[in-house]
Amino acid sequence: MIKMIVAGLAILLALWIGAGFAVVALSGRFEPSGRFVDIGGRKLRLVCEGPKTDRAVVWMEAGAWGLAADFAAIQQGLTQKGVRSCAYDRAGMGFSDPAPKPRDSEAIASDLAKLIKASGEQGPFIFMAHSMGGQHIRLLAGQHPEMVAGLVLLEATTPEMTSDPRAQPFLSRVRNVARAAAVAGSLGLTRVAYYWGDRIGLPPQGAAEKRHAFVSGRHARTAAAEVLVWDQGSAQAGAVSLDPKWPVAVVTAGDAMRMGEWNIARRAPERASRAGYYENVPEAAHASLLGLTYNGAVLRAVDHVIAAITPVPETK
Repeated sequence: MIKMIVAGLAILLALWIGAGFAVVALSGRFEPSGRFVDIGGRKLRLVCEGPKTDRAVVWMEAGAWGLAADFAAIQQGLTQKGVRSCAYDRAGMGFSDPAPKPRDSEAIASDLAKLIKASGEQGPFIFMAHSMGGQHIRLLAGQHPEMVAGLVLLEATTPEMTSDPRAQPFLSRVRNVARAAAVAGSLGLTRVAYYWGDRIGLPPQGAAEKRHAFVSGRHARTAAAEVLVWDQGSAQAGAVSLDPKWPVAVVTAGDAMRMGEWNIARRAPERASRAGYYENVPEAAHASLLGLTYNGAVLRAVDHVIAAITPVPETK
């Protein structure tokens, strides 16, 4: 009886994995957008869009499990406004080459600094970060203040949030999910859920790239490696501070009252800035804030930072 059950489960598992491969195959082929930039023996995928002007370029850092595609809708909106932006896949994520562990904020900020230098883009820049990307950008800004014109933080975590004891149960759950996702992705168990991969609401090319990453075992394993050193990266980011002269825009999603204390921590950089801006989008969720439906709030945040760093013409 036990042998029959085991055999039956094995058959179901094989059918599940086979169905997943079929779903991905039937979705059609696509080429990732952008270009691959060598940062010293490794290449990272970089997607820059929009015209080159005298306005600051927006550099984007995705959150946990994220990649350049997460910002496809925002990049589309910025391009339409004549603002240039660059998003990238971290090492081992999406279409970028892997890198040695640990994948903490120190390693990620170091890679980004090398990528910016190799990209040929001219700063100082507006840095945009979503979710866990907030601590990577905070560390980069503290280490390279000469690169920074301003910050746009989208549902971004802060070292203060992570160090709060109340955050530890949440982080423990996230780590467990990361471990499980890494195993499931490596075994091909997630492929059948290919079309669930875009929970942001992205344009077609971005949605295809996001779905590809969602079912990639390598992407899932790298995401887990990043999440498992979340605390370590947070401590690294907490060791630096932000210049209050930098304009900072913070955008949050969901019920602001329910997320009250966490949003206070999220808003700390904006409140410490001499040119702070805040907007909450109650209809949006943590991921959909980046999508086509709600990206207007993000574009307004960028508008604020650009206005704050634009010199006022002298009157005669």
